[in-house]
Formats: sequence, structure tokens, C-alpha cells
Amino acid sequence: MAIEHTELAGKRIVLTGGTTGIGRATLAVLVEEGARVLTFGRHRREMEGALAAVQGRGEVFGIAGDSSRMADIDAVFAAADEKLGGIDMLVACAALGAEPIHEMADTDWRYVIETNLVGYLACAKAAVERMERQGGGHLLFVGSISTEIKAAGESVYSATKAGVQAFAETLRKEVADKNIKVSVVQPGSVDTDMQECSEEEKREAVARQEMLQAEEIAGAIHFILTRSAAADVVNLRIEPRRQKTS
Repeated sequence: MAIEHTELAGKRIVLTGGTTGIGRATLAVLVEEGARVLTFGRHRREMEGALAAVQGRGEVFGIAGDSSRMADIDAVFAAADEKLGGIDMLVACAALGAEPIHEMADTDWRYVIETNLVGYLACAKAAVERMERQGGGHLLFVGSISTEIKAAGESVYSATKAGVQAFAETLRKEVADKNIKVSVVQPGSVDTDMQECSEEEKREAVARQEMLQAEEIAGAIHFILTRSAAADVVNLRIEPRRQKTS
């Protein structure tokens, strides 16, 4: 018996952090599939570059916004209501790297938490409210294997991603009767701007299969979103073949 897959064509998708890295690669995939996408990021220049890369390939909108600010989240979802007429899927990618907590100013580590964790929760709440009214939807959060490996130097970052993981797995049970699916993709090391190494070092790491390209994660996101209505990919862990674990 053939398994029916969910088609992304025409789906109304809000994508956070779609201007760089995994988010930008995901934007390209979603637009190529015919989804109607609203994305946002903190920097207008990066936003313009991301939109230019998919120009003419589909219906896509972009606005500047900071996911750590509630006013910006409100503006994003108001724009989704106006431009898309609602939301079928939320893909939350916006995140920042961090140093060990004792090496960061208080304002800096708090900003990371507001972006990586509180921003995800705020977007989820706004999305769930809309999805509940329309009869269903799908939330997908980009997490990290840092929640499992707990590498030195990642205390703040790991805390935020562990929070996302626990939130998603619990929220899934809370909204199951609302026909809302909740998924997490957990990438390992990925060639993005978050990496604290040179472009040449990243290319070499990819060649050694110690780092993935962002397109690999975008492909995993596509897989999760296109499963049948009966299937919920709760967690999908994807990492390079030679992932460093400490």
C-alpha cells in the first residue's frame, strides 16, 4: 500500500532565522517545493540576500525582526496573518552560539536564552493559537545534539537547546488532541556562521566528514514536514559521520 505524504505546495509556513545557515538552506527548499513562506531575521542585509537567492522561484516574504523581542514576534505573526492568511507550519531555526557562562557578560548570556529558548516558546504560542482555530498544523524546532553530548564550552547553548527539546516533547502531548504535530531535528556539527573557525577550516571539516553542510539539515526538515498526517517524527538526530563529541 502506498503511503501518502504531505505536500508542501501551498502550505503557509513561518520560518524563523531564514537569513543564514540552516534557515537559509531551509528557505530555499521550502520555496522550491511551492510553499508560501514568511521568514525573518535580525539583519536586513542578510534578509535581502536570502530573498534575492530565491527570487522568482515562489511566494516568499521577509521582514526584519529579533526573536528575543515580543513586539517583533507579534509583528511577524501579524504579517503572517496579512500576507499568508494564517499558518500551517512553523519552522524555528533562529539561534545564537554562546561561550561558557563565566566568560559572558550577563546581558549577553541572557540575550542568547531569550533568542534560543524564549523566542521559540513565543513563536510556538503564537502558532498554536492560530493552528487551534483552523484545526491543525505542524511545529518543527531545530534543536541540537549538544543536549546529549554536553561538550565543554557549550553550557549556555546546551541549556537553551535542552530546554527546546523538553518543551517540544511535552508540548506534543499537550496539543495532540488539537491535530498539531510537534517535531525536533537535532543536528550535529554544521557549516554555518555559528562555527568559530575560518571558511577554509569549515571546508576541510566537511571534506573530512566532520561537519555537515546546512543543506543536509534542510533535507532532514523537508523529510519531517512531508510525512503523512498519521506520522509524527518526534526527534530526528543527524550528524556528520565523524562527529566530535567533546
